[in-house]
Amino acid sequence: MAFEVTKDTIIGDIMDHDESVAPYFTDMGMHCLYCPASRGETLEEACEVHGVDPKEMIKKLNAHFAK
Repeated sequence: MAFEVTKDTIIGDIMDHDESVAPYFTDMGMHCLYCPASRGETLEEACEVHGVDPKEMIKKLNAHFAK
């Protein structure tokens, strides 16, 4: 079964699973992916701070992990 991202998935867990998704986050303006505060945020929290629709980000990440 593929890794599945939800709005409540922690950024650190996503990055630990596959660091190749880093560009998805840097493209939305989240450049501090490895600092403790960012790693502890949920995907929804990170999207809210950076003005990104969490549903779109979830769709992109899950499509990536489905490959």
